[in-house]
Amino acid sequence: MFVAGLVLDPTTNSPIVILKDDSGDTALPIWLGLPEASSIAAHLKKITPVRPMTHDLLMTAIEALGAKVVRLVITGLKENTFIASLELAQGDSMRIIDCRPSDGIALALRTDAPILVSKDVLSQAKVAVVEMTSEDGKGDNFANIDKDKWSEILGGMDPDDFKYKM
Repeated sequence: MFVAGLVLDPTTNSPIVILKDDSGDTALPIWLGLPEASSIAAHLKKITPVRPMTHDLLMTAIEALGAKVVRLVITGLKENTFIASLELAQGDSMRIIDCRPSDGIALALRTDAPILVSKDVLSQAKVAVVEMTSEDGKGDNFANIDKDKWSEILGGMDPDDFKYKM
């Protein structure tokens, strides 16, 4: 999956990262905290802070220890909380580290590591992507839909569609 965008929940004003599959038919919304959303947004917008943010620091530390982020896997959903593992390679060994999906996504983006979601999680929490067209006719590219359109789309959805929160 890939990060299709960041939006705000119109009810709670909480940030949501939208993961989308390559086919474009499935989206996985994950609620996250403001610091993680800011970190993801900064990377997506190619903003380089004067001093390293936490995820930049962690990426640098991983690399300094001779390891590499191989992938992020969102493995489970327990009591409305997503469970994820960050897989690191160091020499001939593989390390699997428990992490919050939001932190894992921030690191995966910075290291160009793939983001995977188990079929079980998708079957529980996916949202079918509806046909969305922005004012400029550029289709369902999340980046091309303005915030008023997002408010309209999210406002028309049942809150149960987004019941799985971090």
